[in-house]
Amino acid sequence: MNLRKKLPSNNPLFFGTTYHKPKNMAHQDVLTKYEKIPTVIFDDSDEASRVAAREIASEIREKVNQGEMCVLGLPTGSSPIGVYAELIRMHREEGLSFRQVITFNLDEFYPMGQASVHSYHQYMYKHFFNQIDILPENVYIPRGDLSLNEVYQFCRDFDKKIVDAGGIDIQLLGIGRTGHIGFNEPGSQLNSKTRMIVLDTITKQDAARGFGGMTKVPQRAITMGIDNIMKARKVILLGFGEAKTSILQKTIEGPVTEQVPASYLQQHPNAKIYLDMAAAMQLTRVKTPWLVDTCDWSSKQLVRKAVVWLCQQTGKSILKLTNNDYTNNGLSDLISDKGSAYALNIRVFNDLQHTITGWPGGKPNADDSNRPERKYPPQKRVVIFSPHPDDDVISMGGTLIRLVEQGHEVHVAYQVSGNIAVSDEYANRFISFHNLYTNFYDPGNKRQAEQYEKTISFLKNKKEGDIDLPDVRMLKGLIRRMEAKAACRFAGVKSENVHFLDLPFYETGEVQKKPLGSEDVEMVKDFLREIQPHQIFAAGDLSDPHGTHRVCLDAILYAMEEIKEDSWMQECWLWLYRGAWHEWDIDQIEMAVPISPEELYKKREAIFRHQSQKEGAMYMGDDAREFWQRAEDRNHATAELYNKLGMAEYEAMEAFVRYFP
Repeated sequence: MNLRKKLPSNNPLFFGTTYHKPKNMAHQDVLTKYEKIPTVIFDDSDEASRVAAREIASEIREKVNQGEMCVLGLPTGSSPIGVYAELIRMHREEGLSFRQVITFNLDEFYPMGQASVHSYHQYMYKHFFNQIDILPENVYIPRGDLSLNEVYQFCRDFDKKIVDAGGIDIQLLGIGRTGHIGFNEPGSQLNSKTRMIVLDTITKQDAARGFGGMTKVPQRAITMGIDNIMKARKVILLGFGEAKTSILQKTIEGPVTEQVPASYLQQHPNAKIYLDMAAAMQLTRVKTPWLVDTCDWSSKQLVRKAVVWLCQQTGKSILKLTNNDYTNNGLSDLISDKGSAYALNIRVFNDLQHTITGWPGGKPNADDSNRPERKYPPQKRVVIFSPHPDDDVISMGGTLIRLVEQGHEVHVAYQVSGNIAVSDEYANRFISFHNLYTNFYDPGNKRQAEQYEKTISFLKNKKEGDIDLPDVRMLKGLIRRMEAKAACRFAGVKSENVHFLDLPFYETGEVQKKPLGSEDVEMVKDFLREIQPHQIFAAGDLSDPHGTHRVCLDAILYAMEEIKEDSWMQECWLWLYRGAWHEWDIDQIEMAVPISPEELYKKREAIFRHQSQKEGAMYMGDDAREFWQRAEDRNHATAELYNKLGMAEYEAMEAFVRYFP
């Protein structure tokens, strides 16, 4: 099975966008008139990474041909991993050598030993240096294991080594949600050199998932300065994923300010930014393309996007918009194309109205020509894929309960065990209870006592970076299973319809997972062929802080691609929900399921069954609210948006878009 095969590019995240590549330089100037740094938008991060890697390889070869060393500035994090992977491939398959390359890494946490699994020293050797022929003496990474009184001189020496090497030829960058490049947080000055810096709270939140909690993230870091970065002869900044959309828009289109350190790159003579489509969604040419160029208004999604945007700009509901509202806000072209505000408003109003349904599995014996789902068959086989063992009830718990109550055969498939999200304290509590319970009924059970002592001893002596023993991972996975079964039982799902796939890519015991493999896809494929559903619900959340949601969705899409010729697949529809961090924009929604106050309460109770994720959950992302609070706030907000557009007022709504594999 070829997992490098490109999946169909009909991601609903991009529905309603008219982004297209410029026809020529004049057209480029039109499309990018709001952008102050040259910016290239790619279909996905893989393509952007390959292009960046080719530029680096070209620079290396050119320097080698001139008999010179090539000096690279390198980042860590998730963004450059694809670049490093492509450079490694080029080294192995195309003979690209790094023996005449000198590298300077941007930063390191402080304090941080080089042997720590959290160190950027370990990161660089794991993801890059161990797999190429670079000479160890040509690798320079800031040290986090120095005493405080050694840091200042180390930083001065680090700056001198860059100068002595001839300066940086290409500086590769990622970007943090604070706008930091390196660890140059807001407030960093243009002339700043390599130094120690205090990390911003948002940066620590983003790092917390790798450290197992905010309290374990170092307070400080050593970072190359803005001055060092600006002196590089070429700079390439990589921006991938929805989580970076806001800060990238400020970096690219906003003013130069120390509050967004990446915005200094507007002043660099040879800097450019490579984005995937997810990261580009807030740029003017993507978010509101009618403000930069003539649009093709044949797309229903684009028309809806423009009208919803106009409502938000004017504070009016759809049916109150006038011709003047359109012409005064850059949409006169739309009115010219569609005739009048009156006719257009009614059309878009009806379009949105038809997304609302109380029958997510289709309404039997009813006209379904304007409903999001089919009426046949009246009782459907439904598979709800849940990446982690709580995403189902958090993201679509109300719809799940509705599907069960309306008589559909609902199956819930949990794709990964979720074991790393169970804290050691919580696991300790459960194993202790089990030991007491067993001893009460079976005192003197030697094997049970030995197993208990082994587990308790490991948890007690566990050090930072230690991977859980297989038995401990099994224990934590069983806790998540127990909670998932309890939630499904509360929602009315039959016990035999609750499935645990435990996809292998996840089972590393670390936050860093393996790439999606053929074995994962085969498991999903076999499961789907066993159930042969009429409906599939899956997580389309591409901003999951762990990346697990994205991999789980890819597993489903690859599996569906493999079995698309099966006869039952011709009648199988795929609906995507969002995870705990985001909701679909209202112009993207194709099915909105109203949730009553009573149903919202039942959804909350189902979420509460996941007790290990309520008491000190380890991976909360950048949002301090508990998962049930996020879910309810999001569902309330969706209903309120529909209400403001002039629709009926509901307590809450869950939203879905249809994906066409």
